[in-house]
Amino acid sequence: MLIVMDKQARQEQVDEVVAVVESLGYQAKVIPGADRVAIGVVGNQGYIDDTAVSRLTGVSHVIHVTKPYKLVSRGFHPEDTVVSVGELRIGGDQPPVIIAGPCSVESEEQIFATAQAVKKAGAVMLRGGAFKPRTGPHNFQGLGETGLRLLSEAGREAGLPVVTEVMRIGQLELVSRYADVLQIGARNMQNFDLLKEVGLLDKPVLLKRGMCASIDEFLAAAEYILVAGNQQVILCERGIRTFETATRNTMDLAVVPLIKEQSHLPIIVDPSHATGKSSLVPPMAAAGIVVGAHGVMVEVHPRPETALSDGLQSLDFAAFAAMMRSLEGYLPASG
Repeated sequence: MLIVMDKQARQEQVDEVVAVVESLGYQAKVIPGADRVAIGVVGNQGYIDDTAVSRLTGVSHVIHVTKPYKLVSRGFHPEDTVVSVGELRIGGDQPPVIIAGPCSVESEEQIFATAQAVKKAGAVMLRGGAFKPRTGPHNFQGLGETGLRLLSEAGREAGLPVVTEVMRIGQLELVSRYADVLQIGARNMQNFDLLKEVGLLDKPVLLKRGMCASIDEFLAAAEYILVAGNQQVILCERGIRTFETATRNTMDLAVVPLIKEQSHLPIIVDPSHATGKSSLVPPMAAAGIVVGAHGVMVEVHPRPETALSDGLQSLDFAAFAAMMRSLEGYLPASG
């Protein structure tokens, strides 16, 4: 339920509504707006009788929200959320951001060279995995804390904030020590205990869509983070699993404008994981920007043919620089 206050409502009237909502056993989330204040009601398992609040002084009207997510919805929060990562801004009418780096941090030479190359080409954030959720247990699993340290040092030297994946609650303290943005991967999108814990942190979260997740499930996962208190969430479309086998996944471009209609959270695309083929990454990155994505995340490696993970979908330095030049022509289309 969303309680919309009158434009002339005073603070004591807002406080009274909050008190009544809490007396009924629900949580009240005050949402300041450009013209008026709204109060979101969460914690209910079904329909709420709005009689107790609709007649309070200062209340304009009450909207009943039927979706399983509320705080992430446009109904609760009409204005775009802009996520801050240091001085970087992601979302709203900010220019699309480019996040680039290797699938896995493999060595000091590899990650430092990549950081400098992607920064030179125009990337504004460095990605890299230190803990890797691999399909097979015998595949490279990442360098752990050593990888985190190298990623952080490479980003600092290049002047780039870093994003890396956290796989379980026990890693949160360690990963938070090195990362500027915490990534929740596709396999953990519905790890609800982990979502609750990152929601308690004062650090931006990049939430990837699960490979078989519906839009409602994707947004409901983000809701877990916002309910816990963390409003700094970036959504990421990384492709979904369908009957098609020509590409690694199926890149669902329609999800970008659809989520922008339904949610205030920024959304970026990951054409590397969506396609699994380096040749398809540049055109799908451009497509993501054209349909309104707030950013693109791609995998870049000095020598993709020797990469310990996801080499087939990684761009080398020259290909990444060429992609960045080609994307300049699509920026006007993004608005």
